[in-house]
Amino acid sequence: MALRIAAMLAVALLLAGVGGAAWATPAEPQQAHGHAAPKPAHGHGVRDDSDQTDGSDEDKPEADASGIDAINANAKNYVVSAGSATSLEAWKPPKLPDLSGYTETAAMQKLHRTPAGHVRIGSMFGQVAFKNFMGRDGRMREWALRQRSMPKVIFISGGYVTPSDMARALPKEYFAQTQPGVFVARLPIEIEPGATLHIGRDVNDFRLSLDRGAFLVNDGDLFVTHSRLEGWDEARDKPAWFVDEKDFRPFVLSWGGSRTYIVRSTVAHLGYAASKAYGISLSQYSPSLAPILKRTQPTGWLLDSEFFDNWYGFYCYEAKDVVIRGNTYHHNIKYGIDPHDRSHGLIIAQNTVYDTRIKHGIIVSREVTDSWIIDNKSYDNGLSGIVADRSSVRNVIALNKSYRNHSDGITIYESPNTLIWRNLVLANKRHGIRVRNSIDVQLRDNVAVGNQLSGIYGHIEDLSDTGRNLKLDPFHPSISLTVVGGKLVSNGSGPVTIDQPLSLELYDVDLLEPRRALGIDLTGVLGRHQEKVLDILVRQRLPVVVKPASLDVSSTSR
Repeated sequence: MALRIAAMLAVALLLAGVGGAAWATPAEPQQAHGHAAPKPAHGHGVRDDSDQTDGSDEDKPEADASGIDAINANAKNYVVSAGSATSLEAWKPPKLPDLSGYTETAAMQKLHRTPAGHVRIGSMFGQVAFKNFMGRDGRMREWALRQRSMPKVIFISGGYVTPSDMARALPKEYFAQTQPGVFVARLPIEIEPGATLHIGRDVNDFRLSLDRGAFLVNDGDLFVTHSRLEGWDEARDKPAWFVDEKDFRPFVLSWGGSRTYIVRSTVAHLGYAASKAYGISLSQYSPSLAPILKRTQPTGWLLDSEFFDNWYGFYCYEAKDVVIRGNTYHHNIKYGIDPHDRSHGLIIAQNTVYDTRIKHGIIVSREVTDSWIIDNKSYDNGLSGIVADRSSVRNVIALNKSYRNHSDGITIYESPNTLIWRNLVLANKRHGIRVRNSIDVQLRDNVAVGNQLSGIYGHIEDLSDTGRNLKLDPFHPSISLTVVGGKLVSNGSGPVTIDQPLSLELYDVDLLEPRRALGIDLTGVLGRHQEKVLDILVRQRLPVVVKPASLDVSSTSR
């Protein structure tokens, strides 16, 4: 089986033109990629940052694998015609962001080593940065039990501080260098506004004590460079490996106004299933505090680093201009990379994400906009390789390779105006590319090979009875796709399946090596019109246009 997958990958790479200049990343920077859509409205209900469950990004095999008969029955309500290729051919690819400036050298230029900072011990009570951990979830009791006292905090203020500075200033019961280059924090740490903690190359290991309830809160600047940051089980003298999602593990949280730079480092054994405690998180303050504090959105760069055994490999909430480049995320628990609510201007590029245990390798969810997911590898993940979910619009998903995932290669849920360009989706256990309840989605020059269901699958679904918060996460059961170029090769349920589209344009797509012995077998709406579709697409070499037979056909909004 492994040899067969390897052979398919080699063939797919050749089909896609991978490895040459054709798949190289252009260097011209550009803020927008030129296909506009209405901005999703904020304020649907209360912006409660505790409501961050992924809801409808769950996979539902019954929703899309068994409804082909119903789709075919509906096909008589559609007309298929030949369109004009002029507008489709006039489309210009987006200029991808220039990645050359996001380097270790550029990150280090942002580090200010003067003035020297100060370190002190103080109470957790009354501190804004810890208010989120003093609520009804009982975490204040957790800190008190682990510290065996009223909860204390190590505060870094006034300027630049290193772990060596902390070890000299603090009692060993709170912070210690246990061997050369190895430091352990036995209290929570806060980097206050205007302060910097630099965990640099002279630090072999910076350990946050599981036993003592340590974690790190950043309100200033955090730099981790050429080092290792991890949760540590002092009682067993070993890393704090994941056991159960409810069990406390140390974590890192950077609040509004902060900057976080992790470069050529390892981050591991962090996070559990409690709000803001997911592992490495960048988050604006809560909706009740943010208008009072008036902090800017958190930002940062994560470059050329390794992240593993974290509850989430990365999480952000209302962050901006975050760059996640050249990292390896593997064996994280729930998600690999998960930018969330109203984050924007993100670059997720040249990462390798694999073996996420529960869900997706890379997902952007709930109004994550104007961002780039480019040139990543995402494979062997618990569900999909790459996902855009819940009104995440004006995003570009390009030049990625997503393969052997337990669900789809690329999944688009309720996220209109998305560009999916020049991706390779191979041997995924469900669809190559799936689009649900989303309009104005463009799929251009993608290659889908050997996926167990459809190469491309578009469908609508009623989410009213799924427990979804319809005020925060509205949906519209409508779909429209433009599929231009690319190759759809030997996919189990056929090359393209679509359910009740408002429109479908299909042009210049190579349908190669059908798995069925009788040749190409289109399903869904296209199946009833297969002869005409293939005549227009293959013989006439014109766009196939599929639209409802009656202009009165409308969709229902919720």
